[in-house]
Amino acid sequence: MHIAFIGLGNMGAPMARNLLKAGHSLTVFDLNAAALASLQADGAAVAQSARKAVAEADFVITMLPAGAHVRAAYLDPEGVLAGVRPGVPLVDSSTIDPATIRALALEAGKRGNPMADAPVSGGTGGAQAGTLTFMVGAEQALFAQLQPVLAGMGRNVVRCGDTGTGQVAKICNNLILGISMIGVSEAMALGVKLGIDAGVLAGIVNTSTGRCWAADTCNPYPGVIETAPASRGYSGGFGADLMLKDLGLAADAARSVRQPLLLGALAQQIYQAMSQAGDGQLDFSGVIRQYLSQQERAA
Repeated sequence: MHIAFIGLGNMGAPMARNLLKAGHSLTVFDLNAAALASLQADGAAVAQSARKAVAEADFVITMLPAGAHVRAAYLDPEGVLAGVRPGVPLVDSSTIDPATIRALALEAGKRGNPMADAPVSGGTGGAQAGTLTFMVGAEQALFAQLQPVLAGMGRNVVRCGDTGTGQVAKICNNLILGISMIGVSEAMALGVKLGIDAGVLAGIVNTSTGRCWAADTCNPYPGVIETAPASRGYSGGFGADLMLKDLGLAADAARSVRQPLLLGALAQQIYQAMSQAGDGQLDFSGVIRQYLSQQERAA
């Protein structure tokens, strides 16, 4: 299948490479020339606009930072809807608000193109390994079309309901993730301050009722898990500014249905403080730095 892939950032580039490995042909577009050159070296064709990228495509995937970028990618004069052929399925894997994807799907439908949202979980590691979870919002017939393609990039492809429900699942999942990382950070910092070895404490937590992904896979205390961002200066991974964005999406969605988010609002403030301290580009597990002394941070 010939696929147009738009958005070659930390997530999009490895996802596109996995589609090449799965045997698909790709035309790619990104504003970053280096990202385009890298995918071209791997066998993808490159285009100079989203409109040109989708002109001959049988399937379109976008993976972009925020709702404004997604709207521009689809609605601008050089965007997807200006160049895509009628009937071609469109999939947005960005994390944006449910209202935006539903509005875009309505516009795409007027032009004869079915559109789904399929945000992902699994981080950059999952994108590279092809083990992502896709949370898909699509009618059943469209989901059947999308599933084989998405399976080339992920291990779990789950239909959540109609268009927009994938984004609902994603923002709720990341609401839990952001809050739980703060809880693990507080507990790890407290335990070490009280005299227990960080590795011993993590081992106890990860075989007890406190176990969660933030503790057993992405533990925020430096040196506890060799493969975690905390063991490489919080580089890579899922940036704190991105977590802040997702918590903002959750807050906006909650406000639209008058649903209180008590811990979510507090978590949003904590990550905002991390961002304002200049640490927004660090992995979100770096939130533990707000609980550590300078000596502990350097350990």
